[in-house]
Amino acid sequence: MRSVADDLREEQLREMQKLTPEERIELALRLGEEGLRFFMATHGLTREEAIRQIRRQRRAGRAPSRCMDDE
Repeated sequence: MRSVADDLREEQLREMQKLTPEERIELALRLGEEGLRFFMATHGLTREEAIRQIRRQRRAGRAPSRCMDDE
């Protein structure tokens, strides 16, 4: 039995397939910026602080690498 979620997922896939590669990249960048703004607002951080915190969280639990010593 099909669900509303299945129909929505298919509709979104069809809409995505209509986009050019450039439009898909623009969408990805826009969604990333929007997510960063939400994170900044939620945590009361500046853009730079938010980016640093996200990078730290992504590295949590990973083995250290010298190539990532730029911070």
